[in-house]
Amino acid sequence: MGSSSSSYAPRTIYLDVDGKVQKVLFSRHCSPCDIRELLCSSSKIPRNTAIMVVDPEGAMVSIDPTMPLNTPNSLYKVVPLSTAQLGEREEMFQSVFSQVAEQFTRAFQINELKTEVTSRLLVLEKRVELEGLKAVEIEKCKNDLKRLRDEMDSRSARVNCPCKYSFSDDGRKLTPRRDVPSYPKYTLSRETIEALKKPTFDVWHWEHNEMLSCMEYMYHDLGLVKEFNMNPITLKRWLLAIQENYRNNPFHNFRHCFCVSQMMYGMIHLCNLKGNLTLTDIGILMTAAVCHDLDHPGYNNAYQINARTELAVRYNDISPLENHHCAVAFQILSLPECNIFANVDPEAFKEMRQAIITLILATDMAKHGDILESFKHKVDHFDFANNEHVSCLKMVLIKCCDISNEVRPAEVAEPWVDCLLEEYFMQSDREKSEGLPVAPFMDRDKVTKPTAQIGFIKFVLIPMFETVMRLFPQIEEIMVQPLRDSRDHYEELKQIDDALSEGSSFMTKFRRLEKT
Repeated sequence: MGSSSSSYAPRTIYLDVDGKVQKVLFSRHCSPCDIRELLCSSSKIPRNTAIMVVDPEGAMVSIDPTMPLNTPNSLYKVVPLSTAQLGEREEMFQSVFSQVAEQFTRAFQINELKTEVTSRLLVLEKRVELEGLKAVEIEKCKNDLKRLRDEMDSRSARVNCPCKYSFSDDGRKLTPRRDVPSYPKYTLSRETIEALKKPTFDVWHWEHNEMLSCMEYMYHDLGLVKEFNMNPITLKRWLLAIQENYRNNPFHNFRHCFCVSQMMYGMIHLCNLKGNLTLTDIGILMTAAVCHDLDHPGYNNAYQINARTELAVRYNDISPLENHHCAVAFQILSLPECNIFANVDPEAFKEMRQAIITLILATDMAKHGDILESFKHKVDHFDFANNEHVSCLKMVLIKCCDISNEVRPAEVAEPWVDCLLEEYFMQSDREKSEGLPVAPFMDRDKVTKPTAQIGFIKFVLIPMFETVMRLFPQIEEIMVQPLRDSRDHYEELKQIDDALSEGSSFMTKFRRLEKT
């Protein structure tokens, strides 16, 4: 583990802060927003201040993980931006967006395409009326028209649809997101459709567009599109907005969102939840899974609270991240073009909203003990007609899916451990640089893969999944047994590590004795 930690080495830049050299460390996986906040903190500037970075010659330096490194002899300076400067930049961006939209309109020739479709329609209708076409020819004409209409809608939407936005920690809208109302349609094979229902599904083989198509399929297959009268195009737009608002963290990213959603879809089938829960409950479970980590910054609640970030202040240190995920989820749903529940009765939506919030808040591990204990008291006399029982079950199910990586085959699960440790190390490096407390299980100098996993599997995962198994015995072979196998695997690795460590210690002592 020690030898591999070099791949997580942070990047270093040097600042001129009041005439003194200030060293700043950050991971190559930090987002520009995180780096900007770190630069503000290091320069004694309020965290939410708009800034720019300049080199000794006064040239601007980009603020992102790839920003050029400097030396103590060539210091960067952090400069707060005035309101006037911000206004100028905003005007410049708006001007650029207007020009791009105009160019797109010309490039895609929307008006010409509309004229072509209208003309083709009139010609075809006339032919049908005057000549009469065979059924095959009529079907071909319909397909041609559909293709042209789809192309027109696609081009028009790319130009005219409003931009999506990501949301900063303080709730302000940030960089406009590109909007594409449709993504390449993938036809899922029968093998893929069956594999999607199982925890053995290999989540590493899929690109973002393919994962989006799989998630879209899940909503259709579960009957949610029909149940909530969703516009299929709105579902596409919503999924795209969801993907755009997951950050590129090592662990808490869109692929993790897909993992949790796919595991939930698998558990719905494996546990026959459609036979015991309402479609509204199924919709709540799936939507909470999709949204549960939206805009995760890559730093956990402990960091948010200890660093007194905007999120921690806003939510009074109470599950700041989970509250933020909920807020972003419903900010996206508030956009008319992304509101998949637009046709749901307002009172029914209010209840669904509260249920989704409850599930996302349940993913805060600080609540793990209370939620599991409550479920244990209900599981042996569980009543699917009891709303309190069902609500507790849904909380446990989303918790299971959120931390279910070790249920998957070893070749799928183990890379996630590397991703999680990388995110942990990124946080602990930042905590050290800011003088904040560091959890031992996140410290690159103290943790190893086996020590990171053994306790978590033995004392968190297995007890929770074994409790769920009391209600759904069918999960033992495909979900609980892999956890036991994973525990045994990491315990064997730990024994090997301990033996190697003891051998190394013995050799060190032996060499000292030889010298004396």
